Amino acid sequence: MATIDGSNDSTESEGGPLARWTKSVIEDQEKRDRLYRALFIVAAGFFLVTTLFPFYWLLVLALTPTSQILTGDWSLPIIGVEFPHPQGFNVYAFVEMFEQVPFHLFMFNSFVLAISTTVIVLAVATLAGYVFGRLEFPGRGVLMLVVLMISYFPPAAFLVPLFDAFLGNAVVIPFLGIELFESPRLVNTPASMVLPFSALFLPLAIFILTTFYAQIPDGLEDAARVEGTTRLGALVRVIMPLSAPGLATAAVLTFITVYNEYFFSSIMALENSPENWSPLLGGILSYQTQYTTEFNLMAAASIVGVLPIVIIVIVAQERIVSGLTAGGLKE
Repeated sequence: MATIDGSNDSTESEGGPLARWTKSVIEDQEKRDRLYRALFIVAAGFFLVTTLFPFYWLLVLALTPTSQILTGDWSLPIIGVEFPHPQGFNVYAFVEMFEQVPFHLFMFNSFVLAISTTVIVLAVATLAGYVFGRLEFPGRGVLMLVVLMISYFPPAAFLVPLFDAFLGNAVVIPFLGIELFESPRLVNTPASMVLPFSALFLPLAIFILTTFYAQIPDGLEDAARVEGTTRLGALVRVIMPLSAPGLATAAVLTFITVYNEYFFSSIMALENSPENWSPLLGGILSYQTQYTTEFNLMAAASIVGVLPIVIIVIVAQERIVSGLTAGGLKE
């Protein structure tokens, strides 16, 4: 608004408090740095609280005896607020969990299923990634799109036909009634879980390796071919070593996903027991019976079960990050 002498009102020209503060931050490098640090601290604090609190809660439950979990006083004695803290120090829960349930066998089953699936996925994805990333053929883009579409199907869509086939029934073409073959009985075996896992996790591994293999210069492969090696030899000796971050990323992501999987495993294993290849989560649920639930043992088993994944992620985090980022860059 103009004054009597024709000048604009200073308050209106400069804007409100927020506008003036924003302008000062933009013009002052020191204020910008302080703002960035404050935003980083807030974001990092929120991330740490939301990700680490579940692990803290598991530790609290594991160290608290079952009798005190539901009846204990959770308020802190100093500040008087309800905040979860151990109602005792029952370290014996980490021993008792192995005495009540053979939890190590459930972990062994998860390791076997995860390693077997990872090996199969890497073997197939390596060859498929080479074909899609290094060779030119008609319909390559369409075929790659079809492969990626598989990953968008919900796993439940495959459950009923797979379970029917793995029970040993004949595989029949729908609506036509043509019997293709009679499937062997695979329930309660690793094959009933490894085969669906491999099919579900192959598209992501193929996509990751395709992007890596496509970035390898053709001259390196041509030089190996001139020396007399075959395409397969060039893949193993030249392309795969140069794509180690991509291979590590596909392997770690597949292993972690299968290690934590329970949907297919809970159905393909007709009984929740290590003899029927029930995985890790089946062992955790074994502490829950019809009449009792050992919350502290379930929490202790969850902590023990997640430790291998934590170790793998810590060791391979650099490979995972470089694999997820480098695959999207063009040299």
